[in-house]
Amino acid sequence: MSRNRSPLLDHPGAVEADGPDAGVAAHYGSDLREQRALVAGQAFVDLSHRDVVTISGPDRLTWLHALTTQYFEGLKPGTSTTALLLSPTGHVEHVMYGVDDGETFWLHTEPGAAAALVEWLQKMVFMSRVEIADVTDDYAIVWRPGAAAGEHLTRSGEDSLGGHEVFLPRGELTGLEGPAAGVWAYEALRIEAGAPRFGLDSDERAIPNELGWLGVGVHLNKGCYRGQETVARVHNLGRPPRRLVRLHLDGSVDHLPAHGYAVRAGDKQVGFIGSAARHHELGPIALALIKRNVDPSAALEIVADDQPTVTATQELLVDPEVGLHVRSRL
Repeated sequence: MSRNRSPLLDHPGAVEADGPDAGVAAHYGSDLREQRALVAGQAFVDLSHRDVVTISGPDRLTWLHALTTQYFEGLKPGTSTTALLLSPTGHVEHVMYGVDDGETFWLHTEPGAAAALVEWLQKMVFMSRVEIADVTDDYAIVWRPGAAAGEHLTRSGEDSLGGHEVFLPRGELTGLEGPAAGVWAYEALRIEAGAPRFGLDSDERAIPNELGWLGVGVHLNKGCYRGQETVARVHNLGRPPRRLVRLHLDGSVDHLPAHGYAVRAGDKQVGFIGSAARHHELGPIALALIKRNVDPSAALEIVADDQPTVTATQELLVDPEVGLHVRSRL
C-alpha cells in the first residue's frame, strides 16, 4: 500500500481506490468516460502511489545485468526496459519498470514494494560501485497516452499500454495539465492489453513463462542470473504449468469478480482471477492464471462463496504449447 496520499484526491468528484491502489483516485466521477478520454489522448492517470527507486554509480548497468533477467550491458540513455528479480527456483519476486538517464537507472514498482527491493539489492552490492535509494517521497509516476513530450524523464515500452510513464517531482502533481483519469480506467486498458500486474495477476509460485514476460521482462540470450535454470528449462524443453488468459465475462451480475475468486472448468478449479475491470467497449473483462492443459475453447466459470456464478470465455495471452516448437527441433 502507498505511503503517500495524492493531492489529486482533493479534485472535485475524486473517489479513492482501495486495496493496493489506495492513495490515488479510482475515478473522478465516471471511469467509462475517463477511459474514452485516455483512448483519445486527452487525459492522464495519477500513479503516484507506486514506489520509485534510483540506482546510480558507474557499475550500475553491469551489476543489474548480473542480477536480473534483463540485458543491461550497453543500455543507452533514454532506453526503457522491464526487469525481473527471481528466486533461485525461478519464481518472480520483484518487477522493475525503468529507464536509464546516463547516470542513474530510475525504476518504479508496486506500491509498498520498494523497502524490500532496496533491502535485497543492498545485500548484493559487495564491491560494485552502485548507490541505491528509495525516492518515493520525492518522485511520483504519472501515465500519459501517446508518445512522450516534455522535459521530464519518461519510460515507454511494450507494457506501457501505448503510452508512457513520467518520473515527476512529487511537488508538481498539482500543476499537471489536462483532465485526470482514475486507476479504474487505466486498469481496464491494462487488462485489454494483456499486461499482467505483479501481485494481482501472479502468486508466489508464478514464473515468467506463465505470465507472458519472456521477451518483455526476460532476455533469452544473456548470461546467467538467479532463477535462469527454471526459465530456460521450461522454455526449451517443457511447457509452463499455467498460462495467463484474458476472460470476457457474461455480464450477468452487477459486480466484478474480486482478486482470488476461483476459476473452474466443469467441477474442477483450474485457476484464479487476478484483476478485473469494466471496459468501455468490451464490457467486463479480467485476467486469470489457469492450468496450461485447460481446453482454450472451454467456457469457464468464476465462483465465490455467496456470489452468483459468472460464465466467461477465454482469450489466449500465453500459448499453452509454448516451448513445443523448441522441443521438436531438439
